[in-house]
Amino acid sequence: MLLHGIFPPITTPFYPEGNVYHKKLEHNVERYSKTPVAGLVVLGSTGEAVFLSDEERRAVLKTARAAASPNKVLIAGTGIESAIETLHLTEYAAGLGYDVAMVRTPHYFRKQMAPANLLAFYRFVADRSPLPVMIYNFPQATAYDIPAEVVIELAEHPNLIGIKESSGDVEKVRDMVEGTRHVRRTTTVTESFEGVTPRMLEAEGNGPGGELVSLGARSAATELSAERSRMAGTTSAATAGRLKTRQKEVGFQVLVGAAHKLASSFEAGAVGGILAFADAAPTACYEIYAAWKEGDRELARLQQARIAKASERIVGELGISALKYAMDLNGYFGGIARLPLLPTTAEIRSEVDQWMSDIRN
Repeated sequence: MLLHGIFPPITTPFYPEGNVYHKKLEHNVERYSKTPVAGLVVLGSTGEAVFLSDEERRAVLKTARAAASPNKVLIAGTGIESAIETLHLTEYAAGLGYDVAMVRTPHYFRKQMAPANLLAFYRFVADRSPLPVMIYNFPQATAYDIPAEVVIELAEHPNLIGIKESSGDVEKVRDMVEGTRHVRRTTTVTESFEGVTPRMLEAEGNGPGGELVSLGARSAATELSAERSRMAGTTSAATAGRLKTRQKEVGFQVLVGAAHKLASSFEAGAVGGILAFADAAPTACYEIYAAWKEGDRELARLQQARIAKASERIVGELGISALKYAMDLNGYFGGIARLPLLPTTAEIRSEVDQWMSDIRN
């Protein structure tokens, strides 16, 4: 699965009394689906997954899956402290049609999380997971930072396809990219080099057991029929309902979680970002990726400077409640966070207003 691009780790909306607000979740997912982001992460840290019951997690996964556009990659946060519970939630996400499982590092017994423990944990999950697996490292929250050497060793597993590295350590990103450069895999992408998802195949008429049509594989008769249809302003029945694809070689994919260091992370070899700030400003984050992708390093730096201080302050320091307020400013539903997170004060809202004044989507 191709993981290049920007992925908002979407928030979980709540009613004032604290129940999950599924209609607003649908609204947010539908709106993100119209932006240029590559996909969505459901039940990440920003989604307050640690505050949800198992029943609520499953309901959130189901609602988001139903509302998402088929051309967006869907990543499910399925990491729970034990390997077996992680696997159970991963299997549920796979049954709904998610594309990738993102599994955070177990950390509660952090003094016992030696390399052997992490290697055993991720290999157990990856061996049995029906979905490709991403490692999720977030030491600011877990107080555990998985060593680059362990990640490099895990990258050899064929079902471990990448990592979300949220430490903000650009040199660690560089070390992981260099240490996994020998890992080469082939994945199916669209003709415009975007990720192909099972939902995309079904929506395009490939369906369960349907065929992909590789570029260059269509017959001369099919091409002639398509050309006649284009001239007549219609869609050829021979080509409609079949997604044209190609193969792309990818390595172990490193994505980052620090929006204020996104451009420098790309320079270090990252291929994308799972960015909390993209919950409030997906297009502004995407513009950094787009400029870097086009080779315009100066524009990437300018776009980075536009959001760097706002993202660092709102996400890194003020936290989820402030981020949800920033979402409200840009037409998404943020609302309140769950206790023990407290609502924003008037002072914090005023500060967020200033940070977001020229960052609109």
